[in-house]
Amino acid sequence: MFDTGREYKIFELFQKQWGLVTAGPIEDHNACTVSWGSLGTLWSHGRERHIVTVYINPARYTCLFLRRNEEFTLSFFPEAYRKDLAYLGDASGRDGDKIARTSLHRYALGKAVAYEEAELTFRCRKIYQDQFERTGMAQEIDEGVYDGWEPHCMFIGEILEVIDHRD
Repeated sequence: MFDTGREYKIFELFQKQWGLVTAGPIEDHNACTVSWGSLGTLWSHGRERHIVTVYINPARYTCLFLRRNEEFTLSFFPEAYRKDLAYLGDASGRDGDKIARTSLHRYALGKAVAYEEAELTFRCRKIYQDQFERTGMAQEIDEGVYDGWEPHCMFIGEILEVIDHRD
């Protein structure tokens, strides 16, 4: 269904390459860098349903945009954009248009936003959202990862489109 003709090391996309999740239309959107996520299938009752799951700290401004918008994108970039991704992971969109302070160029993609510099972009329709609860978490995760912090929110998106920008 979404064969780009290229091979990707999917377990390295989030952890080593990072991703940029963006929610909201071109007129009003926000983005943040993510290093936790997954790709797979879910709720495929009678049809293929490929999904992307991203995990966002609820304190992040982007979490608000993900909660209130129907579509989001997840983009992966070449190493040359690592500095931009690091900045987007540290800065807050509450302080202004942080993407304008990077070398990235945006464009509208459906009801979401994508980037010319990305190697790979998933356009997704949000099909589920929830916040992790400590009561369902292994103790070593609660103590070792969160240690007093509020657990992440989970957003599952059905993949509507895969764009391989390297073609």
